Amino acid sequence: MTSFVVPDWPAPANVCALQTTRLGGVSAAPWAGFNLGDHVGDDPAHVAANRAALGGLLPTEPCWLQQVHGIIAVDAAKMAKTTEAIIADASYSRESGAVCVVMTADCLPVLFCDRAGSVVAAAHAGWRGLLAGVLESTIAAMAVAPDELLAWFGPAIGPQAFEVGDEVRAAFVADSAQAAAAFVAQPAGKWLADIELLARQRLQAAGLTAIYGGGRCTVSDAENYFSYRRDGQTGRMASLVWLER
Repeated sequence: MTSFVVPDWPAPANVCALQTTRLGGVSAAPWAGFNLGDHVGDDPAHVAANRAALGGLLPTEPCWLQQVHGIIAVDAAKMAKTTEAIIADASYSRESGAVCVVMTADCLPVLFCDRAGSVVAAAHAGWRGLLAGVLESTIAAMAVAPDELLAWFGPAIGPQAFEVGDEVRAAFVADSAQAAAAFVAQPAGKWLADIELLARQRLQAAGLTAIYGGGRCTVSDAENYFSYRRDGQTGRMASLVWLER
């Protein structure tokens, strides 16, 4: 049986959101089982079957993105009409029924909505996109005062598992001195990074304070989550949000 996580945030009643896990589905190892990524080497028929099963819960086909660790945010409703690959790392929508989605397997997925239930968004925040400003560009695209927005963090690599080099820490600290609090020194010039704290700092700096979710480590929970850092070749989970029709 396929299992989902329903985001625990006080979103308006017309905002719907869903987080998939790896449980269920038809994909075989190393993508077992509910893999939604069509770019990771899995049998296309298995991916299609998994997406079809997910589709039964959604009002329309999600606006699947070709994610590149950038900062582009696109309008999900408009992009639904194109047959071209959508190269972006976030999507937003003000139209009911248009489904925003990002796929992850360690990177931090962030869902957004406003308190009035007029706009939603989904962003893919790996460390490169986070540093470049993907969360800020998503907030800007939503065109709502940041203090009117809510954010929810989906499952991502945890602070005890995310080892990075000194250049990653240096880049974040050069951008914002407070980022130093998100890194713990390790031997040989390495650091453990807290991607959720880094994201929280950037959201707060942008004026958004209502932040929920987090605390689910993809690396340590192999039963429920895919993890690229842990397994290399693996599947992808989806974080989805939309306005109810």
